[in-house]
Amino acid sequence: MKIFNKFDFNPTNINLYLQAFTHTSYSNENPGFANYERLEFLGDAVLELIISDYLYKERHLEEGIMTKMRAGYVCENALATYATDLNFVEDIRLGSGEEANNTILADVFEAFVAALYLDQGFEFTKKLVLDIIIPYINKKIDFLQDYKSNLQELVQTVKKSVIYEIIDEKGPAHKKVFTCQVKVDGIIMGKGIGNSKKAAEQEAAKNALSKQAKIVN
Repeated sequence: MKIFNKFDFNPTNINLYLQAFTHTSYSNENPGFANYERLEFLGDAVLELIISDYLYKERHLEEGIMTKMRAGYVCENALATYATDLNFVEDIRLGSGEEANNTILADVFEAFVAALYLDQGFEFTKKLVLDIIIPYINKKIDFLQDYKSNLQELVQTVKKSVIYEIIDEKGPAHKKVFTCQVKVDGIIMGKGIGNSKKAAEQEAAKNALSKQAKIVN
């Protein structure tokens, strides 16, 4: 796996990492391969503990501020960014027709953290995770930016309408994946995918904002 070229350690159980990078679409087509869903569940909890521990011990902030910061740096957009910057997509195993989106990238990052925890222990995982995330904290990157509000403000300046439509949803009830499109004056300007309708709408708005020149013209 190419991911090990980025980190200075030798895995004890390579199968954990292979599982962490295996999407359900791949395991459905290849029944002998386990997918990352169980690891993702564990990784989510490990990540929250690591960031909570760091903020409590190192930042000495009020509870409300720590809660907001933790939410910001373990949200889907943040996790997908970490995975993207680390080129996780090179190792993700997907079924035919499936593409790596923000939700998948975020899930894989959580599963990778779980694999690290099971393979290398908590202290090692904590150090590696903080080495990845602290630079983003120091740069004060806002992963919880409200793209919908920003888009609304933009279109109001040119008196256009904005409509969000959920055009697809798939997956089991406990783990839905939604696809949303946003129309500006009836024209599709962006699409987004998320594990909730709100997250998908935010991604669609973010995508639309990247086409700002077309919106205001």
